[in-house]
Amino acid sequence: MGPGFRSLALRDIARPDYVDLIAIPLPSGAPIDPRRWAETVFSPEAAPRWVRLLFGLRNLLVGFIGVPQGDNSMFEVCEVVGDEALISVDDRHLDFRAAIGVDAEQRLVRVTTVVKLHGLRGRIYFLPVRFAHPVVVHGMLRGAARALTNA
Repeated sequence: MGPGFRSLALRDIARPDYVDLIAIPLPSGAPIDPRRWAETVFSPEAAPRWVRLLFGLRNLLVGFIGVPQGDNSMFEVCEVVGDEALISVDDRHLDFRAAIGVDAEQRLVRVTTVVKLHGLRGRIYFLPVRFAHPVVVHGMLRGAARALTNA
């Protein structure tokens, strides 16, 4: 059997509208606990300033299309299995899964994102997000790496 890929992010959403996987090298001396990584990746304190500004802009604009504003509580870890921590958010405009995995053997940290859009509201909301998401997640991973290795 050849290489394969599994992720908690893919478990609940069988036919996603969007999937991405962003990975960075696991920094030397960084923890391998996926819950700690997930909590740090989605922590405003670890996020680069420009990511915090984009999230603030998002919260200013989403009301125009009937999407609720977000806060940090929506990014709480709901489950840890093996080397992955799962964040799960279901809303009327989309279902979102992010699995933060730490591969100690390959020395990688990865974020797998899976999204299922709901109706026109979800498609409108996700249009700009689709383009910004990989850059934002990469920035969040780098910010978490800095926070976890400077702790």
